[in-house]
Amino acid sequence: MAQPQIRDDIGGQYELSRIREDFPILSEEIHGKPLAFLDNGASAQKPRQVIDAVRAIYETEYANVHRGAYYLSEQATARYEGARDIVQCFLNASSRQEIVFAKNVTEAINLVAYSYARRVLEPGDEIIITDMEHHSNIVPWQMIRDERGLVLKYVSCTDDGEFRIEDLARLITPKTKLISLTHVSNVMGTVVPIREVAKLAHDNGAKLMVDGAQAVMHMPVDVQYLDCDFYAFTGHKIYGPSGIGVLYGKAELLDAMPPFLGGGDMISTVTMEKSTWAALPAKFEAGTPPIAQAVGLGAALEYVSGVGIEAIAAHENDLLSYATQQLSSVKGLKIVGTAPSKTSVISFTLDCAHPHDISTIIDRAGVAVRAGHHCAQPLMERMGVSATTRASFGMYNTREEADTLVAALESVRELFG
Repeated sequence: MAQPQIRDDIGGQYELSRIREDFPILSEEIHGKPLAFLDNGASAQKPRQVIDAVRAIYETEYANVHRGAYYLSEQATARYEGARDIVQCFLNASSRQEIVFAKNVTEAINLVAYSYARRVLEPGDEIIITDMEHHSNIVPWQMIRDERGLVLKYVSCTDDGEFRIEDLARLITPKTKLISLTHVSNVMGTVVPIREVAKLAHDNGAKLMVDGAQAVMHMPVDVQYLDCDFYAFTGHKIYGPSGIGVLYGKAELLDAMPPFLGGGDMISTVTMEKSTWAALPAKFEAGTPPIAQAVGLGAALEYVSGVGIEAIAAHENDLLSYATQQLSSVKGLKIVGTAPSKTSVISFTLDCAHPHDISTIIDRAGVAVRAGHHCAQPLMERMGVSATTRASFGMYNTREEADTLVAALESVRELFG
């Protein structure tokens, strides 16, 4: 059903019905019910513009990049490197050499862990993270800690899921060399003030790595303004393909780092005795890259930019406010994470049913949500729960879908008493 236009907070029209028409899957029915896709924090759906861009390169312009002196290779290379230019513009990086393509945020963080922290940090040096992190921003640092004899410290969030920079400041010592933290919690939607964290880190001689997987689709991200040293995000959460992610790094840091993977396309010369490395960013892109995925990511960022990230944020903030209010009326429901600054992610528990049961039952109403520990087990322990149900809203979701979620949860209550 076509949805009405929603006014955004900058005075324009948010054309929700037109946006929804761009996403073919939203017209599908699940168990005979209209799809209400509320699992965008795990992976978002794709607009036709992205699907068409990926199809087009496979159908008309596909070849391997960088190596071929013929038309198709030149065209594919132009598309691939053009996507890098789009990412540079999207993040406002100072140079395209600062944009490295990876498979996902997990690979990007591991790249920094092994090519930066492993090389620079000495035994006894400290890395600080938070207890809100996705496992991808915990496990690599534990591995490097154990290998290099480092100290891993963490900032704990408040009972309502808020990050407090003063708590971070108290943990920093002269041995602190790296702070790595999420921009937005994947469980609670808590927004971390990255610009303030960057200043605190740099004032104390530390570098800052930011996991932006849950941020770039919800808010403008300007890496020069934030002044972070590294920033990573992934394509599939911002309406692009899976298998493609981005690591931004300040050029002077990337230039000094050794390659993460060895092989083709990241070399300058190879002899039987030694090899030398290609210039940035090729040094970190070994082997045949995700060509079509990069093109699809470029199309996704152009799509999001065309709608307007501020307009998307206004729409999602409206949904967050509305859905929070409606969910609060469900008996026995408790929202986990109510920080004043958060994005359109709502995790909750229901006193009568386990999150896995909730997810399975409301699926029959066409509602898709995530249930479990969300790859954030330390945060689950901090908040005193084993798992939550998570509804995460995106640019195409509606108030009506929030109502559908609430009605489905009421049916869960009826079933379990």
